[in-house]
Amino acid sequence: MTLKAQATTVYRPRSLSDYHSARMRSARHGESQRVDWDPVEVLGPNVQDIHTLSQLARMSANAYALPGQKNWYDLDVSWNTSFPYGWEDAKDGFRGHVFISSDNSTVVLAIKGTTVQGSTSKKDKFNDNLLFSCCCAHVDFSWVFRTVCKCYRSNWRCDDSCVSDALIEDSMFYSIGVSLVNDLMFLYPSSDIWLVGHSLGGALASLLGSTFGLPAVAFESPGERLAAERLHLPMPPPLPGSSSTSFPVPITHVYHNSDPIPQGTCTGFASPCAQAGYALETHCHLGKSIVFDTVNRLGWRVDIRYHVIKNVILKVLEAGIDWEEDRKVPIAREEEDCVDCFKWDFE
Repeated sequence: MTLKAQATTVYRPRSLSDYHSARMRSARHGESQRVDWDPVEVLGPNVQDIHTLSQLARMSANAYALPGQKNWYDLDVSWNTSFPYGWEDAKDGFRGHVFISSDNSTVVLAIKGTTVQGSTSKKDKFNDNLLFSCCCAHVDFSWVFRTVCKCYRSNWRCDDSCVSDALIEDSMFYSIGVSLVNDLMFLYPSSDIWLVGHSLGGALASLLGSTFGLPAVAFESPGERLAAERLHLPMPPPLPGSSSTSFPVPITHVYHNSDPIPQGTCTGFASPCAQAGYALETHCHLGKSIVFDTVNRLGWRVDIRYHVIKNVILKVLEAGIDWEEDRKVPIAREEEDCVDCFKWDFE
């Protein structure tokens, strides 16, 4: 067996230089600039195929390891060619692997998520708190010395332009990812490029997929929609005649409802996330989401320990369960009327 692909229409900026110019003009001057988008037919992952999801999750897990290590997952034989990136510097948090199909037709960039204890932990946590907190990781007064930027004002008021500046200037992972994807598109001009990742890695895959119009699959990732707004990423407009008001980006989020992180519920001073120094407060995602009901089907309770990718692979995707009637994979749906950080007043 191997990964299944399907015809997918993506929308790409006609000019990447115009795209980045529009982004900086919005960020620096609060002014809009037209970005022209072109529909492009590509082969994207068939996210309704359970084996394809399982293989992409295994690639996401392998972004945390090197071949031969005990936490490296075997893949289909047609995906045995890969090369690592970002492993040269022990403290460089942006790392993972590039997997290449045997016929070079498809390239998959797998991005590592957060390592809680390890050489990359400091940078991982900084990016988590910058991207997924409501205001600089200001959870309460006790966090005053743990915030990642100085944008909190008082009484749940936050300087949103200050937060945007901090993300653009300090969120080095997104910028590194842009350079890497540019390199891959140069090296493999005729290949379909897919992006995958778990947790922080999945959110980065989504942000990069939205930037370049590349299919991305994110596993158990925090909500990245607010981060995309704060990074001032231009988005293709909703399709004419469509009832959907969402941006037509080729992003699929995959998570289960026993994991509090993608649902934005690992919050509050007493939560295990806050106790470990993480402010993972956002839950609104770009694209569409596939949500596995592990609470009712498996009897799991909501617990941060279910966040690890091993549980997703072995106990959800490879469990052989019909999660919906006659369906191994729940239908991908848009997250409608989703609001992040509702108690905050952004100025």
